[in-house]
Order: sequence, then C-alpha cells, then structure tokens
Amino acid sequence: MTTATTPSGAMLIGERAPWFWAGCAAMGAGVLLHLPMLVMAHRMGNHLSGMPMDPEMLVGMALILVGVPLACWGALPKHRIRRGEAAAQSFQAPDDMPLNRWHLITLLVLTLGLVIDVMKPATLGFVLPGLRGEYGISPSEAALLPLTALTGTTVGSFLWGWLADVYGRRVSILLSTILFASTAICGAMPSFEWNLVMCFLMGCSAGGMLPVVYTLLTEIMPPRHRSWLLVLVGGTGLVGGYLAASGAAHALEPTYGWRALWLQGFPTGLLLLALARFIPETPGFLLAQNRTAELQQMERRFGLRSVPHAPATTPHKPALGNAALTTALVVAALCWSFVNFGLLLWLPSDLQARGYSAGIASGLLAKSSLIALPTIAIAAFTYTRVSSKWTVVATIFLTTLGLVGALLPASLLSWEPLLVAVIAILIVGTNGTIAALLPYTAENYPTRVRGRATGLVAGSSKFGGVAVQLAALVGFIPTLMGAAGALLIPTLLSAGMIAWAGRETRGRRLHDLDQPPV
Repeated sequence: MTTATTPSGAMLIGERAPWFWAGCAAMGAGVLLHLPMLVMAHRMGNHLSGMPMDPEMLVGMALILVGVPLACWGALPKHRIRRGEAAAQSFQAPDDMPLNRWHLITLLVLTLGLVIDVMKPATLGFVLPGLRGEYGISPSEAALLPLTALTGTTVGSFLWGWLADVYGRRVSILLSTILFASTAICGAMPSFEWNLVMCFLMGCSAGGMLPVVYTLLTEIMPPRHRSWLLVLVGGTGLVGGYLAASGAAHALEPTYGWRALWLQGFPTGLLLLALARFIPETPGFLLAQNRTAELQQMERRFGLRSVPHAPATTPHKPALGNAALTTALVVAALCWSFVNFGLLLWLPSDLQARGYSAGIASGLLAKSSLIALPTIAIAAFTYTRVSSKWTVVATIFLTTLGLVGALLPASLLSWEPLLVAVIAILIVGTNGTIAALLPYTAENYPTRVRGRATGLVAGSSKFGGVAVQLAALVGFIPTLMGAAGALLIPTLLSAGMIAWAGRETRGRRLHDLDQPPV
C-alpha cells in the first residue's frame, strides 16, 4: 500500500481524497439548497409546517444522500485494521516531555469538537417549545424528539467507538463530523416525522465524539499531563456545549425561530472539518496502515517513541480485559445516566409538589449549581495529583450520599439549607463522576479495544436518558424518594466494584496501561 503526505500534514491520505472532497461538495450544496425555502419561511414568521418541499429542497436531499456516503467512503482507509495490528507496538512520549504547540493545537481543536458535539443534544430543551407550537403537538408527542435524539447518541457511542478501533481515531471523528454537518437540514424539515428521522441521525453523529476524543488524547498526550488534560478537556467540552447552546438560543431564536438552532450545525461542522487537518491519527494505526511518512512526522511533533510489547503471557484474556471492571464501569455509567437524566430532571416538579413555587424551585437549583461549579477543576486536580481510581470512587460515593439525602423525611427536607446541601451534593457527585469516569475508562483498556470500551461506557451513560423518556411517554414519573431509593444500592455497588477491581492509572505510562487489567 502506497501513501503520500505533505509537510503540513494534509487531512486525508491516499487515492480516495478526491472522492472525499467531491462528497463534501455535494453534501454542502445539498444543505445550501434548503436555504431558499427557509428564507421564504422567515418572511412568514419562520413557519414551515405543512408546506410541500420545493424542487430545490428535493434536489438538495438527493445531493446529501449521494454526498454523505461518498465522503465517508473517501475518508475510510483502504486497509481495515485487523485485531491486534494497531497494538503491535506502543508509542509514548518520555515522562518528562513538556506540552508543545502541537499538543496545544490538538487540544484546542478537540475541545472545540466536544463543544460543538455537546451543543446539539443541549439544544433540545430550547427547541421543544417552538417545535410544539408550530406543529401543534402534545407534550407526549414532543417527547419523541428527545427520545429519538438520545437513542441516537447511545447508538452513536457504540458505533463510533467500534469504528475508531477498526479504521482509526481520526477517521471516526471525520465520519462523525460529516454526518453531523449533513443533518443540519433538520431545521428545514416541514413535518415533525422528518424532524424525528434527522434528529436520530444527528444524535448518532454527536454520540461518538466524546469517547473517541478521550481515546485519542490518551494515546498521544505525555504521561505526566495525560490525566488532568483528559478530565479538563472533557469537562470544558461539556460545560462549553451547554453554554454555547444557551447563547445560540438567546441570539438566534427570537429573530430566526427554533429552526436556526438546528441549522447552525452546518457551519460549525464545516469549521471542524476545516480544522481536522490538525487532528492527528494515533501512531499504532499509522504503523498498521504503513503510513510511514505521517508516522515520522507524528513522532517529531509529539515526541513519541516506539516501545515494543513484550510477548503476552495471558493470551486468552476477554476482549475487554477484566470483566469485573468493565461491569463496574458500565453499572456506574448507567446509574449516573438515571440520576442525571431522571432524578435531577424530575427534581423541579418534585420541589413544586412539596410546596415550593416554580421560582423558588429554580432558585434552589441555581444555588446548588453555583456550589458545584468548581467540581471539574477539583476532579481534575485529585485525578492527577492524588489518585485516578479513588477520584472515580469518591465522586460516585458523593452521588450515593446525595441519594441518601433525598431519602430523608420530608419534614427535614423542608428546611431549605439542608435541601440545598442535598441537591448540591448530588450535582457535585454527578458532575465529578462524568468528568472522571470516561477518562478512567480510556486509560484502562489496551489500544485494540480502547475505542469500543470507552464507547460502551459512554453509551451506557446515555441509556438512562432513553429509559426516562420512554417512562415519561407512558406517564410514569416517580417521586424523588422513589427514584433515589431505586438507584441507591446499584450506585453504591458500582463504587465498591471499582474500588475492588479497578487499578491506579495516575502517572503510569501508556505502555503499561496497554496491558489488559489483571
């Protein structure tokens, strides 16, 4: 297999690059052909419901249907990685390697990718009121939109994690971005049913960015900086995505309507594609694909050196290593998802049922959130300076304490300072857990399955959202005490399992971490 590269590190390598750009051009033209109908609708109060698709929109959809598969095919390397090829050697920087400009550029681009990625599901809450008003649908029908979106993000986490292990980390990010940009036409769909289809595909594209970014950073960052960067980048992406979504809603929705919040996926997706030339592929995949020029460039820029693996002494390890640790991480992610998408989501309604007004309930949540703001920085510090394993255990245990607090008698929780403390502990625990859990997962698995393992845990962290939306559709919304009681034991159990089966990753070289847990 012959390859080519340029001194600047071109974004795509090989003979399929022209097909990639042709597919992107067709996709871009297809999205732009949806704009005339949107311009016309803007003159009529941004209302498209019930309008037939004009010829330009139909041609645009056809171009997207052709362009997206073509661009994806052009992005894929000709050589599919066979199991173990990418892990034949480890590549790592020396322990004392400082961060240089290539590390910082990569961090900035990947953080931007996470912000754009988180921005989409975070936009759902701002879209729903306008969508319900335009289509004239009931709250239960409108709930299908977040359900399909969260289902898409769950599927996407599994899908892109698998693709990252088979075709490479950078390729997986590219494919996710292509699909993300094309589904921006969700904002031009005249029927609610088409919105559901596009929202599912948009969720699929968004679901894979987080686990793949963690996987990539684990493999290219210097050992002494790896842990805190993983926690900080992930936390910044999550917070930045929610801030970007709320900022866009404030700036765009009053003038251009709720549809503009979906359409912003096109320019942000193109921006990420333009910057993807600064996203490196991990060295193991470059070696397996015989892309020696890129590999040498990668070694120079990131200070990486090859470390051959010792012969395996336990050849029959399960695909994802230690089954107990995998189970513990999945259970922890599932519990987090039910707390985050269920218990905290139901909390305002429960507070109002206890006699608090909507304004007071929102104020209590705001006070608790302010207390929890430093959580990510604290989690990054303890994860790096104290212990990665025990930071994960401690944040899950904090969540457990919050669940215990939610089980206190109503007479005690009627005292506002205690109620604020309980909510704050829950928010601190959940924020800290998700900030540390996925980096810890990425560090615990060998190169050949790191993407799949991180995708499995990331998908599990979204499954609760799907289950909660399904429960809401059938009218099942438990009380705060009922939800806390159901989640208390499995959450505590997951903390104990990680304490027992987990291993310390702080300060350890990737070469050592590439060996499956024992």
